[in-house]
Amino acid sequence: MTDNRKTCFVIMPIGKTSDEHSEEYWQVHYDTFLKPLIEENPNLKAERSEALRGDILREIITNLVVACVVVADLTDSNCNVYWELGVRQSFKHCTITIAETLTKIPFDIFAKGTLYYYPNNYIKNAKFRAKFKEALQDCLTKPNRPDSHVLETLSGRGTLFEIFRRDEATRRLEALISECAANLNLFETTVKRAKKNIECRKSKSTTEEPRAFSSYLSLLALDLLTVERYVEEDQEFYDKLHNVRMWYIWFNDMIREWDEPRMAEMDNRFIDCEKEGLDCILVCLDLAERAREKVGKLL
Repeated sequence: MTDNRKTCFVIMPIGKTSDEHSEEYWQVHYDTFLKPLIEENPNLKAERSEALRGDILREIITNLVVACVVVADLTDSNCNVYWELGVRQSFKHCTITIAETLTKIPFDIFAKGTLYYYPNNYIKNAKFRAKFKEALQDCLTKPNRPDSHVLETLSGRGTLFEIFRRDEATRRLEALISECAANLNLFETTVKRAKKNIECRKSKSTTEEPRAFSSYLSLLALDLLTVERYVEEDQEFYDKLHNVRMWYIWFNDMIREWDEPRMAEMDNRFIDCEKEGLDCILVCLDLAERAREKVGKLL
């Protein structure tokens, strides 16, 4: 029969952590208390790491990342438990922290809201059981409800991840602006050379020969933006960039043919496309500057 229950992975000590809490204690604590309590929810099955199962660290990390729910028992402040809790909170929400009453919880974790159980007080422990089962069900019904300060800090608008992403976008747009400026200079130089070549052919007094050079318009920064679309702009914005890119490619193809026996023909074509080329490069520059300004306002 297929088991369709979701995994609730339990983070807890494996070996002895105090005079009262031996290795045997933790095994009994899991087998007779936590596992049955978790599995009172028919949609959950409890699992915990075992000390003798292959690459235990790799397996623990995998379980921490993929488990639907994680329960961390912070009793005795076991360093391995806190490390595993840190791994879980770096990847996913739906984590419940519990501890035996009177356990001292570090400030970093205290704000999270730990549930305390009472091994020697049946009445108070009944309240814990009710709150614990409620928390488990909340994880199942509201899996995207945030409970990790790490993820809340690193993702979403105004958080560190968003700031880093926008800072990276700004630097990429500045690279595109520099690329546009270099392309504009190269294009103007090309047109001037084409005009000079025509003058050389017409003049009988100069000994200068028509010549060409093989410098191409750069597409690196433009390609990065059109492929990754790392700024939030509409389709019209990217359509315009696509047209610019296609024009760059067409121009570079002409540069490759700018040599004898077609030099005179290419000279005339460069001059004919002067206005179109300037407009095209300036459109790209304007789009990049507007996008950078927009991203800058959001930082």
